[in-house]
Amino acid sequence: MAAPIRILTAVPICDGHDSAINTINLEFIRHGIEVIYLGYHRSVGDIVRAAIQEDVRAIGISSYNGGHIEFFAAVVDLLRKKGADDIKVFGGGGGTITHQDAVAMKRKGVDKVFFAGTSLDEMVKFVHQRYGKPRTKRTRPKSPGQELAHKLTEIEDGYASGKRKRSTLNAQRPTSKKKIRNSKFEIRNSRRARVIGFTGPGGAGKTTLIDELVLRFLNRNPKGRIAILSHDPSVVGEGALLGDRATMINSQDDRVFMRSMATRGQAGGLSPATHDCLALLARSDFNYVIIETVGTGQEAMPFQKDGLIDLTVLVMNPDYGSRLQLQKIVMLDLADVVVVNKSDLQRARTAHTEIEQRLEQNRQSQQLVDTVAKRHRDPGVDKLFELICKCR
Repeated sequence: MAAPIRILTAVPICDGHDSAINTINLEFIRHGIEVIYLGYHRSVGDIVRAAIQEDVRAIGISSYNGGHIEFFAAVVDLLRKKGADDIKVFGGGGGTITHQDAVAMKRKGVDKVFFAGTSLDEMVKFVHQRYGKPRTKRTRPKSPGQELAHKLTEIEDGYASGKRKRSTLNAQRPTSKKKIRNSKFEIRNSRRARVIGFTGPGGAGKTTLIDELVLRFLNRNPKGRIAILSHDPSVVGEGALLGDRATMINSQDDRVFMRSMATRGQAGGLSPATHDCLALLARSDFNYVIIETVGTGQEAMPFQKDGLIDLTVLVMNPDYGSRLQLQKIVMLDLADVVVVNKSDLQRARTAHTEIEQRLEQNRQSQQLVDTVAKRHRDPGVDKLFELICKCR
């Protein structure tokens, strides 16, 4: 089976009209396309950075606020400068983009402009026909980040086609300072990044919490780099909405490499290709690698004791139900740190006490932290950040 088409969709800066792009995203997903949604009010730099890291086939831009000729052209130009002109650009803007504008945009390298009245079926058909064919021989990447994105795609495509099975990649800490010279970019293999795994039920605030931790990391380490491997659910042969980037504010930074993955039918919160992708990121030039699962249930144990994960964090919200429900959550036995997020809610104090008693039964050195990730400079997030910094 061929890998699904991956596209990035976004709304330009100074444009807050997201109803149209949300409708189009859902239609793409229904027809087997994986959509990485970046959100609205996004700059040219944000869009191009995300497209390169996600290694998408195309960028779809919805623009209803004017300035479309210049904005679309700027995206095309920056892709060319970054050596990523194999990523194409298409889009639309209802009645704001005229046919004359579309001609000018076409001359500047825009693949396609859809006008008001275009059916969703026509848009889907265009994406499948234009971007559904296998990639031709690719040009050599211009940066380590671009090469990394290409390698992650190769891993995912290998699993999708059935040509790749569980890899023998060894992600343990290397013992030598040998350089790997398998490309024009040298990866110094003297250490491995610290890998932090985040899991928990949907709606607990994992993505917002990670984004706040990234902000603290960037502020403390002016030259440090961090990678994020984020997951959203999908079934085999179907599309997916990969939307964690849309809620990431602080992570829109050149020192943050983020990759979105669909589970593609695998239960447990991760993708079939996750292990190999994570091993590759752990060997690359990052200080930290954060992996976030989809929203998980009581039985989920997404992180195995295979040497890849240094610290596991279970994020919960106070509204988990009764005490009996706590006895059923397997990750409460396995997590190194348990976070009660949204601890400003009414039931948070009771939740902290109940979870604390549950953890005491394990007789392990587990940490319990209360956070309000949406709150600026939250002391609980500060405490969690310090725990992560101390992990070995």
